[in-house]
Amino acid sequence: MASHGAHPRHRVVVLALDGLLPFELGIPQRIFGKACDADERPLYEIVTCSVRPPGPVETDADFAVLVAHGPEVLATADTVVIPASYELGPVHAEGVLTPELAAALAHIRPGTRLVSICTGGYVLAAAGYLDGRPATTHWMHAEHFQRLFPKIKVDAEVLFVDDGDVLTSAGVAAGIDLCLHLVRRDHGTAVANDVARRTVVPPHRDGGQAQYIQRPVPEPQAATTTAARAWALARLDEPIQLRDMAEQEAMSVRTFTRRFREEVGVSPGHWLTQQRIERARHLLETSGLSIDQVARDAGFGTAQSMRQHLQAVLGVTPTAYRRTFRSSGTTGATGFDGLGGGLGDGLGEGDVARLGAVRQPSR
Repeated sequence: MASHGAHPRHRVVVLALDGLLPFELGIPQRIFGKACDADERPLYEIVTCSVRPPGPVETDADFAVLVAHGPEVLATADTVVIPASYELGPVHAEGVLTPELAAALAHIRPGTRLVSICTGGYVLAAAGYLDGRPATTHWMHAEHFQRLFPKIKVDAEVLFVDDGDVLTSAGVAAGIDLCLHLVRRDHGTAVANDVARRTVVPPHRDGGQAQYIQRPVPEPQAATTTAARAWALARLDEPIQLRDMAEQEAMSVRTFTRRFREEVGVSPGHWLTQQRIERARHLLETSGLSIDQVARDAGFGTAQSMRQHLQAVLGVTPTAYRRTFRSSGTTGATGFDGLGGGLGDGLGEGDVARLGAVRQPSR
């Protein structure tokens, strides 16, 4: 674990495999590398290694990358990230590790947080880390992934799955969603939103992978639900009915609901609750408003209603959530050893692990 002044930094080690996608290799550096505390001090240290001694690693592009660290650096990781590779060999074909890869993974300490991007999940699965757990991968590989690893509970419709100390994501850009989610889980919404702004990406994408799965193409239609969503976001503190949103698009409630689900991946009601929860999280972390006022400003009406929604989705009460993320300023780290800072008062490690947990919308 490297340190920066008196503040230890969480070390993220990225495992670069032959055939890797350069875009995905750069995601952890870009997202974690932009996360800073209130004094602009980096919150993470990012290191890249390969399964071999330092040297070139081939990519799926017309160039190689020069990696300065061998597999032994995995032993220093607080989080290990495995991006996708198009040359996984027996890992993808048979679900077994190569001796070289198995030897590299053996360096990882027990309790290290494990993360995969896209088909990097095949490596975690072949190593047995996903047995009995929920997981995802790119929708094009999900069926093969499930056949090859029947012990895994594969969900092909979500952008990522947070199962505490093991997290998996869907294809390519979903790696950005997952890394932002980890920053949010570790250091709160304000830090994650700042990273998203610097990177010029949305801090949270609506819906899941379902909206990207290739399906028969319907007849072209010009109407979308974008204006209705923008209208709703501007007045979350007000009562919003489904018919109100439908009227913004001059659609019937039935047509609007169907179109909304096609575009966003969840029902309008579920989406609206998601946005109000995100608004409440932001206010709890960054303002001194009372719990009652946060509930009103986020559109829940009463503190009891907000408490029920946060408890159902995050597993904690508004008071416990605020105490955790404001215990040492808005950038207080939580959750895993090595993150810097400790668990917030009133929350156990299992509670913090649920703060960013993916919840499946009812369909």
